[in-house]
Amino acid sequence: MAGVLDYISRFMQLIRVTDIIDIVIVAVLIYQLLKIIKETRAMQLVKGVFILFISLQLSAWLHFTVLEFILRNAMQVGMFAVIVIFQPELRSMLERVGRSKVGQLMEFKNTQEADDAGKTVNEIVEAAVNMSKSKTGALIVLERKVKLGDVINTGTLINADISAALLENIFVPNTPLHDGAVIIKDEKIHTAGCLLPLTSNTNLSRELGTRHRAALGISEASDAMVVVVSEETGKISLALNGTLTRNLTGDSLKKALTKGLKPAGTSDFDKIKFWKGAAK
Repeated sequence: MAGVLDYISRFMQLIRVTDIIDIVIVAVLIYQLLKIIKETRAMQLVKGVFILFISLQLSAWLHFTVLEFILRNAMQVGMFAVIVIFQPELRSMLERVGRSKVGQLMEFKNTQEADDAGKTVNEIVEAAVNMSKSKTGALIVLERKVKLGDVINTGTLINADISAALLENIFVPNTPLHDGAVIIKDEKIHTAGCLLPLTSNTNLSRELGTRHRAALGISEASDAMVVVVSEETGKISLALNGTLTRNLTGDSLKKALTKGLKPAGTSDFDKIKFWKGAAK
């Protein structure tokens, strides 16, 4: 027993503070990585790689030369295949890092942008409520940090100031642009009639139509907020980060959009102006 305690004591003396910090950082990174891939099909890949790794170690331990050779080469080739096959998931993970609190530290937004966001929310909510009453199908995508250039290129450029009336007109049935999505970018109705990627989630309710699946698809591939109005029921939904919140009222939609579009911070310049104004 004394020998064990002596060994532990000598081992602890060899550990530096930097070693502890190093271990904690690695543990946090692994935890966050597993947390992200748990929600994607990449989780099955991780399980497969783990099984392959265990099989490789067993084959080496049991001296199965041929099997070890095959498994070792399979893992080497598999790493390149993973990058190609799971490119969307890898891109999504990197985008999440950019959208994290660390990424937000690099951004500043002023009070004017906050005012513009408030007007945007009010117009979208008004349009959604009106279209809900008339059971007019609608799909409105609000671009945030992740740029939606690929999606924008599939639509028709509008580049108009946001108004509830214009949004309602775009989604009038049997008009050229009513079947696609509207992209809200830089506080403007940027593009209409856009095509969105459908969700790969197969565990969805059969009640959800193409609009809802498209809303989930773009919310999985980006940080966009997507407002959906069902033409069958008139119910309002909001897709964000691959999750669909249904049966929203005008007030609950406004709260969700306001929270999602809330500026990450105010620049020092704006803070100085604020205090100057308060001192007058």
